[in-house]
Amino acid sequence: MPFPASIQSLINHFSNLPGIGPKTAERLVFYLLKQDSKTLADFSQTLSHIKDNIKKCSICGNLTDLDPCSICSDPKRDKTTICVIAEPADILPLEKSGEFHGVYHVLGGVLNPTEGITPDKLNIKELEKRISASSEKNNRIKEIILALNPTIEGETTCLYLTKLLKKYNIKITKLARGLPQGSDLEYADEVTLANAFRGRTQIH
Repeated sequence: MPFPASIQSLINHFSNLPGIGPKTAERLVFYLLKQDSKTLADFSQTLSHIKDNIKKCSICGNLTDLDPCSICSDPKRDKTTICVIAEPADILPLEKSGEFHGVYHVLGGVLNPTEGITPDKLNIKELEKRISASSEKNNRIKEIILALNPTIEGETTCLYLTKLLKKYNIKITKLARGLPQGSDLEYADEVTLANAFRGRTQIH
């Protein structure tokens, strides 16, 4: 017996989310159906307003409801060290490691020419602007940490950035290979990430 159209439509929406198959989508929908009206109304309102309330930090590109984000505006963070990451989701596991106290720069992806992701599609120019602007201030950037996933695309991006940023005469490092080849930072545990930070190697 097929589900009512409204239920099937919601299942289809959940199924379109990454990592969620039809069975998981069904469980989520039937879980929501068991909730009271207020809970569902709050959930619906939060979901419908997410695009209005969330923006990109004008400094680092992180997702935030305040601009600049809480990390960029924190006076205790070391503004002379920038950790370059691919996506905003990579920040949380790195923060949980407790090893990094600098600031971030979100590229918005990694180089992948076969999918049309070229340097001009990433926030690379913005990174160069941050480096250039810092040279005119007292907190000149001293180190760029490349914390990209150890995939072919991630390594290609690291190589490109290393060559591009050499002209700024800044120390460039990348996370140690405590991370398995092909893994995602988002799913790495805190200990592995902490060790990767401590053992990072200088590449320029």
